[in-house]
Amino acid sequence: MEHHFWQDKWDNNKLGFHEGQPNELLTNYFHTLHLSPNQSVFLPLCGKTRDIAWLLGHGYRVVGAELIESAIIQLFEELEITPTRTIQDDLIHYNAPNIDIFVGDIFHLKAEQIAPIDAVYDRAALVALPESMRRQYSKHLMALTQCAPQLLITYEYNQDLVQGPPFSIHPEEVHLHYDAFYTFELLDRIDVDGGVHGKHNAQESIWRLEKKTE
Repeated sequence: MEHHFWQDKWDNNKLGFHEGQPNELLTNYFHTLHLSPNQSVFLPLCGKTRDIAWLLGHGYRVVGAELIESAIIQLFEELEITPTRTIQDDLIHYNAPNIDIFVGDIFHLKAEQIAPIDAVYDRAALVALPESMRRQYSKHLMALTQCAPQLLITYEYNQDLVQGPPFSIHPEEVHLHYDAFYTFELLDRIDVDGGVHGKHNAQESIWRLEKKTE
């Protein structure tokens, strides 16, 4: 997905991918990561998700990456937080107590800018990217976070009937991207209320990925 595609979504309020409340699978299964308050959670391609408010409210440090700056302006407005805004190389850094968001191309983000990361919550990144970019993304994410434990949300539906994003990602593809470094547990799979884009039946799955031991 190119910048102008997502900019158009935000400029024209085409936010069907945005949930107005914390994701049900996050609230039900975040405890399986066994994090303590003040530990850090990385949200790639975070937008203005309400999941951030939920994580902050439970005492976690949030680190995010997002392509579109207007999404992050809206995020802080909704959080009623006034951040500092600085330029870091090719990225814009928004910072406030317990929250750091980097705006720009996620592939320009470096591990030293976000470390330490204790866990990853990927609700909207892998599923937002076309197949041609997903392998590059997964490699970059593992390098950024040192293969931190991960909660990953995916969707499954008939891609022939409707195009993404969110894209349909089958379990075999999840293993293709992460099998070399992680063990897997499928925690839950639920029907998407109203279907994908409100048209076609879809299932939403949540996976827990743990780094393999040597």
